[in-house]
Amino acid sequence: MSEVTREVFKENTDFFPIKPMDNGRFLVISLATGARKEEEKYSAEEARKWGILGWMASKGNTPLIDSFIQASGDMVDIHISVVFQALRSGSNYIRVQDDTWRGAVSSTDISTKENLENLLSVGKGLLKKPVSMVNLSAGKYEAIKDKGTNEEALTRFAKLLSQERKLRETRSPHRRHSMSN
Repeated sequence: MSEVTREVFKENTDFFPIKPMDNGRFLVISLATGARKEEEKYSAEEARKWGILGWMASKGNTPLIDSFIQASGDMVDIHISVVFQALRSGSNYIRVQDDTWRGAVSSTDISTKENLENLLSVGKGLLKKPVSMVNLSAGKYEAIKDKGTNEEALTRFAKLLSQERKLRETRSPHRRHSMSN
C-alpha cells in the first residue's frame, strides 16, 4: 500500500485517476507463510522470573524473537484490516493464513522433497478453507460468514484485477500514443 501511494504522489500515469488517500480502491492479498500455533508455550508466571537471558533462550526456544515475529505479522494484518474496514472496503483485503501448523511443515528452513510436497498439500488445503480474519478479542483466525473459500476470494480478486487492467489500458496515455502511430 505504501509503494502504490508513493507512486500516486509521484503522479505516475499508471495510477491515474487514483488520489493519494484513495485506499478504498486498493485490493490487497496478504499471503502468509503460516504459523506454528504454540498455545501456552510460555506462561506469564514463568516469564516474570526469566531476566535478560531467559528472554533470549528458554526450553530450547527464543521467547523474545518468537514474540516479535508473531506480533509483527499480527500487527500488520490487524492494521490493514482495520484500515479497510474503516474505509468500508473490508472485502478488498484478504489474508490467507493458517496458524495450526505442526512439525516440519511449520519450519521455514526444511527443504526436503517430502516437506516441500507437504507444503504443496497445505497450500491446496488453504485454498479450500473459508476466508478468515483475526478476531481481535480472541487473537485467533475465525471464518467469516458468507465470504466463501480462499480460492473463491482469490478468484474474485483476479476478476477485479483483470477488469481494472482493462480499464487502465483504455485510459492509458501510452496506449493512445501507440494506437495513433
